[in-house]
Amino acid sequence: MVLPDTLAGWLAWVEQQHVRPIELGLERVARVRDALGARTDAVVITVAGTNGKGSTCAMLEAMLRAAGYRVGLYTSPHLLDYNERVRIDGNNAADDALCEAFAAVEAARASLSLAVPLTYFEYGTLVAWWLFCRAGLEVVILEVGMGGRLDAVNVFEPDCAIVTGVAMDHMEFLGDTREAIGFEKAGIYRAGKPAICADPQPPKSLLDHVAAIGADLWLQGRDFRFAGDRQQWQYLGRAQKRNSLAYPALRGANQLLNAAGALAALESLGDRLPVPMQAVRQGLMLVEWPGRFQVLPGRPSVVLDVAHNPQSVAVLADNLANMGFFPETWAVCGMLADKDVEGSLQHMISRVDKWLVCSLPGPRGLSAQVLAERLQAMGAASVECFESPADAMIAARKRAGEGDRIVAFGSFLTVADVMRNALRS
Repeated sequence: MVLPDTLAGWLAWVEQQHVRPIELGLERVARVRDALGARTDAVVITVAGTNGKGSTCAMLEAMLRAAGYRVGLYTSPHLLDYNERVRIDGNNAADDALCEAFAAVEAARASLSLAVPLTYFEYGTLVAWWLFCRAGLEVVILEVGMGGRLDAVNVFEPDCAIVTGVAMDHMEFLGDTREAIGFEKAGIYRAGKPAICADPQPPKSLLDHVAAIGADLWLQGRDFRFAGDRQQWQYLGRAQKRNSLAYPALRGANQLLNAAGALAALESLGDRLPVPMQAVRQGLMLVEWPGRFQVLPGRPSVVLDVAHNPQSVAVLADNLANMGFFPETWAVCGMLADKDVEGSLQHMISRVDKWLVCSLPGPRGLSAQVLAERLQAMGAASVECFESPADAMIAARKRAGEGDRIVAFGSFLTVADVMRNALRS
């Protein structure tokens, strides 16, 4: 068998190696992990949550790097390039490094006596781990792909685990109640290890699981909290205070929940990873995470947000309300069919004047026509259909007044297409 020799070739190849794009479970990944034999002495932080986990990972990385630590960060999905998923010392992994890692993972898989099929995400998770182990890192931050208990990331033992929040998403895999989803996310916690919960109202299933396994629960509002005014904020933990903090560079009031969870994790690991105040301040001021309430310079104002479920779209709507007055708001929106479309869009109906809806590619992509029909049934008056998010954004930028606002949201695919094809001057 001739294996690929380019990153594009590897990505196309691994996409064909499993009959299903998603198959939750740890046994197959664990077998290949053991065959791979890659190990590291780095402190491992695992982050799960329906929303906010990517931002939390980015803040952790920024603060730890500002403190001088060598940090690896694994996240998903990517916006523009696959390389974004694996960062070492703040740099995206190079194509040749990723190709070498894919080859190593495939060799480990092929060495097993019985064929072990891996999904695209499982290959990628093992690839990131192999690269991190070779890099001599001091900290590894792993973002869970979906759920937690049966996600591929959970085959690696964390020194600290964070659940940013629990809301309704991926119900076909995780269950159709917050209690069911909370149990799945709590699966990343470990006995005797810090278990950070940044959700102000965690489901009972999460709390019960923590008690059952004997994890060290750090609960938002009990073990740590935040307070602030218009100029600055403070973190108050079990034994640590971080005063006079600038607001994170990531926009939105919800980012304080994420920042407080990240600081709780750092406090819980303080004996192994001390982080001085200057590094906290610098990290929070400089952190970047594209596509999360990202406001672009220029006029009309353009907001990019990958919000795609009811909770994240509700946060987006609140953040838009706090931006000030705009004569008109134009929405570029594309969504996947397996999301709670009406539950998400209901939060934006009163915030949007003109809807420019678009089709998304692939079997899960919702057509613009179907999305338009659903919006009109919800009372949206001005709805127009486009073939792609880029086409919709180009139209919005031509038609919006200089003082107006354009918001692109609904899916990673929506924001990625806008960034790649519609924002060049």
